[in-house]
Amino acid sequence: MVKILRERHPVHAPRGFALFFTGLSGSGKSTIAQAVIAQWLEHSSRAVTVLDGDEVRKHLSRGLGFSREDRAANVTRIAYVASEIVRHGGIAICAPIAPYANDRAEARALVEAHGDFIEIHVATSLEVCESRDRKGLYAQARAGTISQFTGISDPYEVPEHPELRLDGSAAEPVALAQQILALLRSRGLIDA
Repeated sequence: MVKILRERHPVHAPRGFALFFTGLSGSGKSTIAQAVIAQWLEHSSRAVTVLDGDEVRKHLSRGLGFSREDRAANVTRIAYVASEIVRHGGIAICAPIAPYANDRAEARALVEAHGDFIEIHVATSLEVCESRDRKGLYAQARAGTISQFTGISDPYEVPEHPELRLDGSAAEPVALAQQILALLRSRGLIDA
């Protein structure tokens, strides 16, 4: 019995954690997340799973709209998958918009049942986000052809106490990623 427990729960097994990026569309969440992964892989072979908002909507949350209930369901699905990754000692990098505080709190609770939850608010200004919009979604939302668009016709509830708040336009993604990795080192989640 002891042998089996030691195999399944090694003493020095790495603790799982989730980086949960939140912010407006175009804030730089996915770009910064990719910069974190690139720097991470230079120093570690530990696997990272990315749960990007757009990709999750295409594969895991297909059919959900943008009502408050559907947005909540999308964030809960991301958080559930992340919690399972974390439960098994893995690293989940999540990058949804996640506009509502209650949904982010539920995501935190799901993940923290098994490991660490690091909320990163990418606090890029609405003007910068709009200027980055290659798909023209902000323009469509302002014209009224897209309803319930976060930051225009639907609210974004700014996180009150994220572990880290970054301005996605204040520095290059590589520099912002370094701040995130420094935070993870200071918390003992990754090696120095």
